[in-house]
Amino acid sequence: MAATAPLTALFSGLVFGAGLALSGMTDPARVRGFLDLAGRWDPTLAFVLIGAVPVMALAWRLRRRMVRPLAAPAFDLPGADHPDRRLALGALLFGAGWGVAGLCPGPAVAGLALAPIPALVFVAAMLSGMALHRFTLR
Repeated sequence: MAATAPLTALFSGLVFGAGLALSGMTDPARVRGFLDLAGRWDPTLAFVLIGAVPVMALAWRLRRRMVRPLAAPAFDLPGADHPDRRLALGALLFGAGWGVAGLCPGPAVAGLALAPIPALVFVAAMLSGMALHRFTLR
């Protein structure tokens, strides 16, 4: 079982990245267009988000019926059941970065294969922020 977990993660990541690329979500201009409510609003991201809701609802219902995941010994779910100050601050930073760059981690990593230079700048900044968090805020 443990040997299949990395392959399952790799396959899931490839499918996710392909979905991001096919939907155009690796294009920062499309994301900024969605966030530009007063200008030329692009509703494409709304359709991606709306499509994700039933998929996740089904996944959560199925998870409740499972004793353990298919490719791991146990579920690894967040322990907190309510938002706290750190979560709110992280969400604000994430949203601000998403609005400025037009990228978030998933599309940025997928973008490394499509438009490596802009994505590389974002991924380098993202990894720097992750390292800063690890060494200062824990």
